Amino acid sequence: MFSVLFKRKPPLDEVSVRWLFDVFEWALRNFPSEVFFRQNRLVLPTNEYFPGKVDSVQGMAELVFERVAEYAGMAHWPWQVVEKSHCSLDAIQKIPAGATQELVGKASPSFGYKHPLPVVYDRLLIGSPESLIAGFAHSLAQYLGYTAREAPPGGVDNWPQVTEVLADYLGFGLMFANSAFLFPSGGCASCTTNIRRESVLSQWDHSYALALFVMLKDIPPRKVKPHLKKSLRGYFMRCLSDISGRPELSRLQQYAVESRTAGETLVRAEG
Repeated sequence: MFSVLFKRKPPLDEVSVRWLFDVFEWALRNFPSEVFFRQNRLVLPTNEYFPGKVDSVQGMAELVFERVAEYAGMAHWPWQVVEKSHCSLDAIQKIPAGATQELVGKASPSFGYKHPLPVVYDRLLIGSPESLIAGFAHSLAQYLGYTAREAPPGGVDNWPQVTEVLADYLGFGLMFANSAFLFPSGGCASCTTNIRRESVLSQWDHSYALALFVMLKDIPPRKVKPHLKKSLRGYFMRCLSDISGRPELSRLQQYAVESRTAGETLVRAEG
């Protein structure tokens, strides 16, 4: 009886937790798992990760985007950074109406475009670097998601949610968790509709996804907590504890074993 009374409530509802695990597994199946385990890094909101400064808004956006694309492993794709007010492509990064498995399964980075792929940003976010980074990461995750071989968990109706988690998977979870509820200094919830970074998942969802990334990558929590906003640090530790006791974790960790074995086999073959 007492074990039931004092059992700690999970940090997130069970349906959401299982869906997050499913999205990570979908990503490991559809994109090279060895890249995730060997190359994907936890991107920190620091000058070390985002050095440099320029005077113009466009120049700053391009500077930040270059780093985001590099950390996402997509710097070699053709890109064009476009300010929102100069662009009529508001829906370019949203999956088109009536999209099917055929669209999601496309494999070419350019998707038939003759010009660089547009990445739209809001100049109002230049003063909020974590929001700007998260927005760019989400854009890249959406384009990357089009190359998946299979539809995501829940189908394409969940495309915005899936691609936000895919951005967490790429290493940008800190920025998403920290900026999910961002308001400008001196502002209020009722007057910031057009300023706040759009986020379809909550800070709690992104904190759990961040914890899952950290567990899979064996990153010490002490390297994460100082960069996570204070209101989420305790919750983040609860997420780590919850994940560590789940059998689903072992299933995902098996991808690390398989990718390591494949890498060793490749090295022997080349030798």
